[in-house]
Amino acid sequence: QVQLVESGGGLVQAGGSLRLSCAASGRTSNTYTMGWFRQAPGKEREFVAAITWNIGSTYYADSVKGRFTISRDNAKNTVYLQMNSLKPEDTAVYYCAATLRVGHPTRRYEYDYWGQGTQVTVSS
Repeated sequence: QVQLVESGGGLVQAGGSLRLSCAASGRTSNTYTMGWFRQAPGKEREFVAAITWNIGSTYYADSVKGRFTISRDNAKNTVYLQMNSLKPEDTAVYYCAATLRVGHPTRRYEYDYWGQGTQVTVSS
């Protein structure tokens, strides 16, 4: 089992920045891919970004490319999502997730472990 705990959400004005953290514990492994998803009210949970724990390969949803950056700190077993130039449409609950699947998983069902989520609200 892997436990994931997100933090860093909050209220920010449009154009501002936030950094989310996801601390992993339990049976962690450097073969995991760590992902960030988000879910706005009344919408499906959608992929945001992911990083492979071992070599740090990253990939992003088109909607956040150039604004969000995913990174990891192996020593702290923590993954980060730096969010810049935030827009009101970025408002959502953000979830951290982990999977052993390879091949750039981006679908919700491809991830096995989830955090509880952290709220991000961007005001206009």
